[in-house]
This record gives sequence, structure tokens and C-alpha cells, in this order.
Amino acid sequence: MTDKKENAVRSPNIITLQNRSDLTVSGVNDVDSFDEKSVVAYTDYGQLTIQGERLNIKRLSVETGELTVEGEISALIYTENRPRENVFKRLFR
Repeated sequence: MTDKKENAVRSPNIITLQNRSDLTVSGVNDVDSFDEKSVVAYTDYGQLTIQGERLNIKRLSVETGELTVEGEISALIYTENRPRENVFKRLFR
């Protein structure tokens, strides 16, 4: 028996980084959190964490799946998608 996740069609995940300051990512399903040091986005290929300094989301379109971030980008890290915590759990830790 095969897993549904294996048979699901994944949207393309294309990353373009110019001069470590302008990042465009396609295939983004959602953005969980962001501040000036990190952006956490969800794709079909896992959770993508963008780390750096003075990060700013220039554009986010969940309809087209495109995310554009500007700032000093120092790392792009993929991890497996994790179930999201309830917002109230995060607030009252």
C-alpha cells in the first residue's frame, strides 16, 4: 500500500538568489512566521527557513506560490514539515 503523500503532485520549488540580497522562491504554500532575522515558509518539499539580517518580505502570493525576500541572506535550510502548534500554545509558553 502506498502513502498518499508519495502520490501527491508537488508544485515546483524554484529558488533564485541574487547577490545574497534578493531571494525569490516559488512553490510556497504558506508563511508561518517572519522577522528581520528569519522567515519560515512551507513548501511541498519541506519547511524552508531563510536566515539573515534585515530581512523583509517584499512580496507573498499564496495564489501563485511566490515569495520574494530582500535583505542580507546568510542561510536557506530545509527541514521536514512539522505539524503547526496552536497559536495560543505559542503565546502562553
